[in-house]
Amino acid sequence: MVEAVIFDIGNVLIEWQPERYYDAIMPRAEREAMFAEVDLHAMNDIIDSGGPFRETIYDWAEKYPRWADKIRLWHDDWIKMAAPEIPRSVRLLQALRAKGIPVFSLTNFGIGSFDYACGFYPFLRAFDRPYVSGHMGVTKPDPKIYEMLEADSGLSGAQLLFTDDRADNIATAHMRGWKTHLFEGPGGWAARLVAEGLLTEREAQ
Repeated sequence: MVEAVIFDIGNVLIEWQPERYYDAIMPRAEREAMFAEVDLHAMNDIIDSGGPFRETIYDWAEKYPRWADKIRLWHDDWIKMAAPEIPRSVRLLQALRAKGIPVFSLTNFGIGSFDYACGFYPFLRAFDRPYVSGHMGVTKPDPKIYEMLEADSGLSGAQLLFTDDRADNIATAHMRGWKTHLFEGPGGWAARLVAEGLLTEREAQ
C-alpha cells in the first residue's frame, strides 16, 4: 500500500530546459558550440550536490572568457530557465495533500537555487518532507539519496510511489522496490494516481 507519493521537480512540476532558454537569446549554432565546449550540466551538478549557487557559476565563467557573459546568465537569469510551472502536476500535488496523503519531493536541486525558486513557486514549500540534493550532499541516481529518504521517512519499497522524468533515476528507485512512474506528461501521472486508488478521476483533473 502506498503511504507516500514522491515528486521529482524539474520537468515534473517545473519545466527545466536551459538549452531552450539559450536558443532564445543566441543563435542555435553558437549555443551548441558553447555547450560542446563548456559542460554546463556538470557545473549544475556541483550546485545540486551542495556547491554555492552564484560562486560556482561565476567561477566557471572565469574559466571560459569567450562564454563568460552567457555562463553568468545561468545564475542571473536562472528563473527563466526553470519555467514555466506545469499546472496540472501542481494540481495533482495539491489534490493529494488535500486528501491527507503524504507528499515528498526528491529532487536534484541546489541549496541557493531551491530557495530562490520557492520565492516564485510557493508550492515548492508544500511538501510534507522535502528531500533536496543540495542539502543532502548527494544526487540522484546515487542509491545513497534513496537510502537517506527511506531512513528519514521510515518508509520503503511499495510504500513509496515515485515519479521522475529521467529513466536512470526511476531505475534506481525500482531496484529498491519502490513503485515508480516515468513522467512523460501530467496526464499519464494523473492516470497512475487514479489507478493506485489515491485520487478519483475528478480529483485528478
